[in-house]
Amino acid sequence: MRILVNVDEAAKRFEELIELALRGDDVLICRAGKPVAELTAIAKPKGTMDDVWSLAEEGRVNVPPGTTSNHDEFYDEHGLPR
Repeated sequence: MRILVNVDEAAKRFEELIELALRGDDVLICRAGKPVAELTAIAKPKGTMDDVWSLAEEGRVNVPPGTTSNHDEFYDEHGLPR
């Protein structure tokens, strides 16, 4: 839903407008009948760093022991691609 509100009314109803933005409404703040600002919610992160670390640990289970990320076979003795 699109909500148009003038600056004075927005100042009085700020908390309510924040809640409307959080639920996904478009909140446009107007001056002299023309939109001049938009109140939007900040997107919530999809995970935490703990989630990232747990995924990394799960991935390491499938890696054979002694495996490295060294790719010397792709480069010559001067460090140039073969």
